[in-house]
Amino acid sequence: MSSKGVPLFPEAASSFATNVDNLYLFIIAVSVFFGVAVIIAMVAFGIIFKQKKPGEVGERIEGNLALELLWSIIPTIISMVMFGWGAQAFFEMRVPPAETMTVYAVGKQWMWKFQHPEGAREINELHVPLGKAVKVLITSEDVLHSLYFPSFRTKMDAIPGRYSQLWFEATKTGTYHIFCTEYCGTNHSGMIGSVVVMEPQEYQAWLAGGSVGGTLAERGEKLFSELACSTCHMDNGQGRGPSLANIVGATAELADGTTVVRDENYLRESIINSQAKIVKGYQPLMPAFQGLINEENLVALVEYVKTKSPAARPTQAPAAAPAAPTATTDGMQTPAATGGKN
Repeated sequence: MSSKGVPLFPEAASSFATNVDNLYLFIIAVSVFFGVAVIIAMVAFGIIFKQKKPGEVGERIEGNLALELLWSIIPTIISMVMFGWGAQAFFEMRVPPAETMTVYAVGKQWMWKFQHPEGAREINELHVPLGKAVKVLITSEDVLHSLYFPSFRTKMDAIPGRYSQLWFEATKTGTYHIFCTEYCGTNHSGMIGSVVVMEPQEYQAWLAGGSVGGTLAERGEKLFSELACSTCHMDNGQGRGPSLANIVGATAELADGTTVVRDENYLRESIINSQAKIVKGYQPLMPAFQGLINEENLVALVEYVKTKSPAARPTQAPAAAPAAPTATTDGMQTPAATGGKN
């Protein structure tokens, strides 16, 4: 949206971007209208009621009930329209559809690292398909960051120690900006990237060529075995720890009598600080992995545990035929593989 070639907003490229822009335009229009009306009234009253004779005293005014009701009721109605419209837009932006594809994002001074469940990993670049709802689960390795997609009109803080989320559905192919909008250190201004929206078939081809080292869940399963988690968390429930089968999204009763929903934040906390929430009927035997597992491996473990709850897993993009990847030694894709800059 622009005026004489000067952008008023970034390009609108998500399903709710136009609604957000229209809300802002409505608020701006109302503000300008009443601002101009007040200024005109001030100037007019200053001219009309200017003192005409020295010592002249103005007429005593007792009040006007109709006028006072008018300037109270009309702004109230306009304010409630803004509130209702804003609430509708907020809930649309914060509540993802039932079927989404999930991408994990980790903020680190000064880069964004993205992981796709199918195995592809990227730095400062995110590939997504056109017309598919994408949920991004976000965390930080160090300080507070904020992941911002201007053209999608959505952003969310990346908070150390927990997952937050945003979602969007891209409506136009192309390459769009990614920014960090929370000051995070000396190179904050350089913590930028691009989101590449592709046709679904092109995305599938890219996804197949970008998977390194298996899917995210497969990497998590390997870690699960290497850390000897399977010796306590048995699917038959006979281990020293609770079974992990079909737990995601379910409610657990804790040893202190409280209950908790087993979502991604619960799984993450249970891995790095196992003593925080003890499930009823079990002893606090599990060691804490705080500082021993980085965020990428935590994401892999969480994704593996989610595979044990098929009913709770969102729909992912279907896998495509594998192709030879181009990657760095740590598995992150290079510009040759992603078609962009690191």
